[in-house]
Amino acid sequence: MISILAVIPARGGSKGVPRKNIKLLGNIPLIEYTIHSAKESKLLTQIVVSTEDEEIAIAAEISGCKPPFLRPTALAQDKSTSLEVVQHAIAFFESQNVFFDAVCLLQPTSPFRERGFIDKAIQKFIESKADSLVSVLPIPQEYNPHWAFEENENGLLKIATGEAQIISRRQDLPKAFHRDGSLYITKTTVIKNDSLYGKSVAYIESNPEFNVNIDTMKDWEKAEHLLKNFKN
Repeated sequence: MISILAVIPARGGSKGVPRKNIKLLGNIPLIEYTIHSAKESKLLTQIVVSTEDEEIAIAAEISGCKPPFLRPTALAQDKSTSLEVVQHAIAFFESQNVFFDAVCLLQPTSPFRERGFIDKAIQKFIESKADSLVSVLPIPQEYNPHWAFEENENGLLKIATGEAQIISRRQDLPKAFHRDGSLYITKTTVIKNDSLYGKSVAYIESNPEFNVNIDTMKDWEKAEHLLKNFKN
């Protein structure tokens, strides 16, 4: 079995929902949902919360996942990327002579995951032999990229996929997906080559009933509504 580091990124400077990673959703901080999901996994080798914020670090410790480091503030800015955060975590552990075959990025802004979802994703990643795996949801047919248009240099419309003729029948549309933000798994060698995806990307479909990606207060309200339905 390969060794996998779970990285839960949680910076303190969120704008759309201030301090969202430690804001109480139900009775517990948002980040705790993802920590619990990670700790339920039987296939993750180690879990780390990456944050520059001491209050978030304390919340993570209370949830049973004490961060072994504080992330540099330079990697906790609006323009900081998930790739940079993951690379920093890998570098920290390798400086301690701890090495991983892959990294599983779990964003706390997608707090709800079905039990067993992480391990199911890891198994599919291993079996696929792909460079990476991402969690996705189907794109509704009316938004399928083969039915989408872009503006050309003359201000006219062209088919976004570059085809000369549009696919006229709904039944002929190929499946299309979008990332839902819940989970990414990537080989460490690929990450070191500055990519979260590599050349081959496997996928796993998330349960749409659990889907929320919290970026705004409207998203937060959706999460509260979902949580209420789960309890009912």
